[in-house]
Amino acid sequence: QLQLVVSGGGLVQAGGSLRLVCVASGSSYSINTMGWYRQAPGKQRELVARITSGGSTNYADSVKGRFTISKDNAKNMIYLQMNTLKPEDTAMYYCNAVGLQFSTDETVEVWGQGTLVTVSS
Repeated sequence: QLQLVVSGGGLVQAGGSLRLVCVASGSSYSINTMGWYRQAPGKQRELVARITSGGSTNYADSVKGRFTISKDNAKNMIYLQMNTLKPEDTAMYYCNAVGLQFSTDETVEVWGQGTLVTVSS
């Protein structure tokens, strides 16, 4: 029942900006962490940024200083503000959430559908 809806991808020139949005829904779960991953053609999926319920963040070295992950707890939303985009940022971006089911204390992991970010040179 936990699901993620992702939006914000698109085509942008190098040096431009995009903001990705991910909304989590599911009344039976508490979200512990949410993050953004990406996968480019011919490459493995990699972590871009992650944020915990307490607000701690982690970033891939390749995006530090350019990308910012943030959250809105009331709306169960996370954002990825991507500035100074580079062609190598081109990838399918996926939202990920790890939560705890209240009734069973089970940890669940859910992926969004992905949104394509294309950065032209």
